[in-house]
Amino acid sequence: MNTSDLHDLRDRTRQFARERDWAPFHTPKNLAMALSVEVAEVVEHFQWLPTGNELSDAGRAAVRHELADVLLYLVQLADRLEVDLHAAAVDKMALNAIKYPAERCPPLVR
Repeated sequence: MNTSDLHDLRDRTRQFARERDWAPFHTPKNLAMALSVEVAEVVEHFQWLPTGNELSDAGRAAVRHELADVLLYLVQLADRLEVDLHAAAVDKMALNAIKYPAERCPPLVR
């Protein structure tokens, strides 16, 4: 996904909300709460599975829809807070590289 993809989603979610007059309800608080609910709905599909690789085709399709909900709420929240998600993610990855340098991470023992 590139920045134009994120901008396209942002524009589509703006239009969708505008057509339904939902903007008054899309406060940062409400969007953050809705985002957390959708993340919980993703997690629900994995509850009690040993690894999650056991998902059926129907389960994978359901998770796909929930992940889309998560992404759409995230894009809307970022839009309301004027956060450039792509830039924020790139910046965070750079910070993580400093915090967790690869040469200091021990190899996994399997």
